[in-house]
Amino acid sequence: MLTTHHGSCHCGAIRFEVQAPQKLSLDRCNCSICFKSGYLHLIVPRSRFKLIHGEEHITTYRFGSMIAAHTFCKVCGVKPFYTPRSNPDGIDVNAQCLDPFPIDVEITNFDGQNWERNAHTLAHKSKD
Repeated sequence: MLTTHHGSCHCGAIRFEVQAPQKLSLDRCNCSICFKSGYLHLIVPRSRFKLIHGEEHITTYRFGSMIAAHTFCKVCGVKPFYTPRSNPDGIDVNAQCLDPFPIDVEITNFDGQNWERNAHTLAHKSKD
């Protein structure tokens, strides 16, 4: 059963909602950008994500393969969601940006430092 989780960047300029289970299965990645930003991944099908407010406050950063579209708030610099390289058909929500942070979560470590070897383990997350 899915529930609506609400989220935002730090300053609130960007607001969104995501349909996901009440108990969230999150991934903690050790790649350079995720580790340094403290990102907790909640990958969902694009159809379960809705930007409520703030498209004009979003800026995008790409690096490496240029496939992932890392989106940040132009005002506060927080990265509330992005389009991941592993699931370009989905959205990856930063669970740290959910308001409030869910009580019931399961966190799995993902070896993003060896992305090519492990990315296939995430492919199912953006499927309905």
